[in-house]
Amino acid sequence: MKSINPKKTIAWEALEKHFIKMKSVHMRDLFIKNKNRFNEFSIMFDDQILVDFSKNRINKETINKLINLAKETKLKNAINSMFSGKKINRTENRAVLHTALRNLDNTPIYVDGRNIMLDINNILKKMKNFSDRVISGVWKGCTGKTITDIVNIGIGGSNLGSFMVTEALYPYKNHLNIHFVSNIDGTQITEILKKLNPETTLFLIASKTFTTQETMTNANSARNWFLTEVKNKKYIKNHFVALSSNIEQVIKFGIDIENMFRFWDWVGGRYSLWSAIGLSIMLSIGFENFIQLLNGAHAMDKHFITTPLVNNIPVLLALISIWYNNFFKVETEAVLSYDQYMHRFAAYLQQISMESNGKCIDRNGNHVSYQTGSIVWGEIGVNGQHAFYQLIHQGTKIIPCDFIASAITHNKLNDHHVKLLSNFFAQTEALAFGKTCEIINLESIIKDKKIKNKSFIMPHKILYGNRPTNSILVKKITPYSLGALIAMYEHKIFTQGVILNIFTFDQWGVELGKQLANKIIPELNNNEIITSHDSSTNNLINCYKYWK
Repeated sequence: MKSINPKKTIAWEALEKHFIKMKSVHMRDLFIKNKNRFNEFSIMFDDQILVDFSKNRINKETINKLINLAKETKLKNAINSMFSGKKINRTENRAVLHTALRNLDNTPIYVDGRNIMLDINNILKKMKNFSDRVISGVWKGCTGKTITDIVNIGIGGSNLGSFMVTEALYPYKNHLNIHFVSNIDGTQITEILKKLNPETTLFLIASKTFTTQETMTNANSARNWFLTEVKNKKYIKNHFVALSSNIEQVIKFGIDIENMFRFWDWVGGRYSLWSAIGLSIMLSIGFENFIQLLNGAHAMDKHFITTPLVNNIPVLLALISIWYNNFFKVETEAVLSYDQYMHRFAAYLQQISMESNGKCIDRNGNHVSYQTGSIVWGEIGVNGQHAFYQLIHQGTKIIPCDFIASAITHNKLNDHHVKLLSNFFAQTEALAFGKTCEIINLESIIKDKKIKNKSFIMPHKILYGNRPTNSILVKKITPYSLGALIAMYEHKIFTQGVILNIFTFDQWGVELGKQLANKIIPELNNNEIITSHDSSTNNLINCYKYWK
């Protein structure tokens, strides 16, 4: 993978000049001048996902110049490097092959001379056998009762992806109750365990190293709760499963090695829902639906690899994001899902985006002189309309938004879905075109209502519009379409990292806090006045110790 400073490219310089021309252009004028704008700035994926990026502050020249930036920074070369198993995560000397986990064509992929598809297929087969036994009731608890509840204990990538998918695909779930524990705050696991019967509960301990502080603290508490009721350690094998690569620690914990599902160092945590980490997903929706999830992602992988850049959905979304982040100096992006089952989607995207591209050092080891990762946030769309959309419409900050909705609902209840979708369509229209003084005056004439204090009130009622959005209309949220949607965003994030010359697949920034926390734990457990830190940290710790 090449290391090219994007700011020193010819394409970047051309974009800077182009931005001067585009910064004051209004979307109203772009649509008036080009009646075919929607057709030119939208792409249909597999008759499943319509991506409309026409309501952006771009024209054909913008796209062409952004494509030139992708070409000059050797994006195609980077895509080929990732999919072929080259060690593009150079700070950790690892390949990046979450895509191999959904390689349903079974094309050989080699890492260090070994075809990893053999290992992937073996684990997938093991996951199928296990999940089939649990779902069918063949797998029994220590007293011979069938399993009713699954508790996934993990954090970060071992939690967010699986939690999001099981919620998004709730209409496909079976009889098993799926719970997720991630917070080291004992409140979460305490409240979940109150509802459960240890004789019918199965715990999935999800940690690559099996040493993650938050996960293992919760895992030990779960084991203690179980043994308090069951009394015999030999029954741990009936109720605890490990999703890990650390055999030694798994055995030490007391889990039968046959109940360990391995994944590999070329699977990044935040990209791991396709791996054994997704066992909770498979237990929730069954093997066949899990395969459809992989199938949808694989279809998007093929689109990403083979489609020319100018028609490549993840590439275009990434380039538009870079356009706003680095030329308009926009710092945040909102993800707004108009589908209640997708309520965890923004939180999931927040992690894979901000943990991946939240970097200030480029691939040459130098401080960057441009913006890298955006701040990603979001909420369920209709709720957001009554919370923060006011700022998006009339505030001083430009916030590009991805609006996501499904055309076909899983719950046909009167006219609910029609009203939901009317808001989805209306909001992007309002953000793009706003409400002019002329329209406000016309409305007052039609309603035969004179505007009182017109000179005072009018500026407050005007919406200037020109607020950028992408509309992502999914035919229906299914395992296949959700897999494709997730992979689309994964590849968008990868594309951004390639062009911005940063390493997307490490996360050194999260390590320091963990190290300091481990040093502070003994200080919280003794009776001494703490003076070893800065004055703020010392006094916060001492206040805690006094109050506890």
